[in-house]
Amino acid sequence: MIRFHFPIVIIDEDYRSENTSGLGIRALAEAIQKEGMEVLGVTSYGDLSQFAQQQSRASAFILSIDDEEFTPGPDLDPAVLNLRKFIEEIRFRNPDIPIYVYGETRTSQHLPNDVLRELHGFIHMFEDTPEFVARHIIREAKSYLDGLAPPFFKALMDYAADGSYSWHCPGHSGGVAFLKSPVGQMFHQFFGENMLRADVCNAVEELGQLLDHTGPVAASEKNAARIFNADHCFFVTNGTSTSNKMVWHHTVAPGDVVVIDRNCHKSNLHAIIMCGAIPVFLTPTRNHYGIIGPIPESEFSPEAIRAKIAANPLLAHVDAANVKPSIVTLTQSTYDGVLYNTETIKKKLDGYIPTLHFDEAWLPHAAFHDFYGQFHAMGKNRPRPKEAVVYATQSTHKLLAGISQASQVLVQDSQTVKLDKHLFNEAYLMHTSTSPQYSIIASCDVAAAMMEPPGGTALVEESIKESLDFRRAMRKVEADYGDDWWFKVWGPDYLRAEEGSEPVSADWMLHADEDWHGFGALAEGFNMLDPIKSTIITPGLDMEGRFAASGIPASVVTKFLVEHGVVVEKTGLYSFFIMFTIGITKGRWNTLLTALQQFKDDYDKNAPMWRILPEFCAQFPKYERMGLRDLCQAIHLAYAEGDIARLTTDMYLSNLQPAMTPTDAYAHIAQRKTERVGIDELEGRITTSLLTPYPPGIPLLIPGERFNKKIVDYLKFTRSFNAKFPGFATDVHGLVHEIDEETGRGFYYVDCVKQ
Repeated sequence: MIRFHFPIVIIDEDYRSENTSGLGIRALAEAIQKEGMEVLGVTSYGDLSQFAQQQSRASAFILSIDDEEFTPGPDLDPAVLNLRKFIEEIRFRNPDIPIYVYGETRTSQHLPNDVLRELHGFIHMFEDTPEFVARHIIREAKSYLDGLAPPFFKALMDYAADGSYSWHCPGHSGGVAFLKSPVGQMFHQFFGENMLRADVCNAVEELGQLLDHTGPVAASEKNAARIFNADHCFFVTNGTSTSNKMVWHHTVAPGDVVVIDRNCHKSNLHAIIMCGAIPVFLTPTRNHYGIIGPIPESEFSPEAIRAKIAANPLLAHVDAANVKPSIVTLTQSTYDGVLYNTETIKKKLDGYIPTLHFDEAWLPHAAFHDFYGQFHAMGKNRPRPKEAVVYATQSTHKLLAGISQASQVLVQDSQTVKLDKHLFNEAYLMHTSTSPQYSIIASCDVAAAMMEPPGGTALVEESIKESLDFRRAMRKVEADYGDDWWFKVWGPDYLRAEEGSEPVSADWMLHADEDWHGFGALAEGFNMLDPIKSTIITPGLDMEGRFAASGIPASVVTKFLVEHGVVVEKTGLYSFFIMFTIGITKGRWNTLLTALQQFKDDYDKNAPMWRILPEFCAQFPKYERMGLRDLCQAIHLAYAEGDIARLTTDMYLSNLQPAMTPTDAYAHIAQRKTERVGIDELEGRITTSLLTPYPPGIPLLIPGERFNKKIVDYLKFTRSFNAKFPGFATDVHGLVHEIDEETGRGFYYVDCVKQ
């Protein structure tokens, strides 16, 4: 039997006292323990809000109202005020956990209705035996725990606990195979019995079937659809890269025209290649920090899209006025947190494009807090499009509590078109494994259940508040340093000063021509910044792309942070990115802040690299005799000499010419009709591969497009910089690096269509 640890929590200042009250409450605690339940007894609430967070670890609360600090005052009763505040904090997160109040002298008549209605019972001391009261409380606590697990996770736990012999794959047979080998024993002890017993084959009928969405799997997908405001939900165990391809293969046929965000994840571009589509791109704005901004609202009009179709050389044979694109795919939440008003987009494109696909890999949390309003794909009380079916693909493993590769496809029917689930499942089967990992399915199930309001709302609100407190703390440090340098967190100039204050979405709207974002004349009410995405700007570069006399490249800062136990999500030229997911704590972001202060101290005194980055210097000895400030300045000057900020911006915004369809160009790889071309000879050549600089991981060229001078200049800079600063090399996927065995020199190539 699987045993969980959810103690019954007793809060009574007399819990350890020898008075009558103390003896009585300890007798109740002993009776509960004799029945096999754990008890945690404490003598005060302490910080109410912090203690209330323990609701996730408890099976019930028992609260005393007879303590001395509860003595009524002349006007207000502190007992009731404290009790009300604590219960409010609990119910803000958890509407179901049993809460009992008990007392010797007080009864329910001392409590107002708003408190009474939240209770599971009132215990009057010494009226019933401790054993009777204990059994009553335990019954409610167990009922609460039995109702926690969502359908699939519950079925999986029941299966793992029933002791059935496994004759199906996987071959480790519930972990038994690992016990036959020393290294297997180590593996078994590390991951544990439950995970291995729960690693089962799709032949286990009582768990349902992911491949045809039956049984507990179907019940969990239906439950998740309800929670996320969708009509349909499909759990995906291969990440949102696979979710995107499922949506595309269900909605796009060979030769279809598709409209797609140029700032999209490469999986959507892979889908173009696989489906045989002809892409028409929507180009986002960009500032010289390298931060990708929104696509202007004007680009979403049917007229603007028809103009793009007419200008596309691959579509010269069609009448743009009569072409209806099959899908539009939009990155809803850029890496740095820029969001779109989805209702505006739906109204513009409904009736013109039948499939609206929002790639919300980085935004599954938005449905659970009013802060995000209309800035996510599917809201509870929003009108459906008349004709367009809405899809949202979400990485529950990125911002929620799914384990790696946990993803989901959400679908909202239009007023006139309903999803044919059987036809969609054909695309689903094309991309999913016939041996899915059931722990990932369970985490999809649990991640959705965790977000059921009010618990999910509380989790999102806490993450927003933590991110705001971090921003306030960074600004306080900046104010304390005065004219001295410090890091900035990218975002609106105005930030409410009160720690823990309620988040206000109006504060995070992007307005036209604001200096802080640098994206130009944006449409009012169309874009917002998600505050939980925090981009930290390092000194040395301004919004116009001008380099200061000295600077601190972000790559040096993040190398420093890694050796201090802080790993960030993305690193740019003079920025790096962190996320305040629902798992981030005050301890974590305060540790980051203190590490940044340590970096400043070491930079200001030009501390030797061998001392502050010993692991890095062991790998790259050329830096060990340098000081930290000297290294920063050397890289900074290399960036300035290459004018890399403007070059990168111009490169991404340059006019890219398709010479053949992505599918035809990519086919040259299978046909072995490619040629490996050196950087200096690339201009005008047609790539057969995605060319994707990291960061930010947004493809620069797709198969079938020609290299222009700006891209070649960028690759030349990358080549010289990588040679000069090993360990800080720019990673460009699609750029082939080969080493000459005789000379040891490195050469860079790109695979192109053979001439």
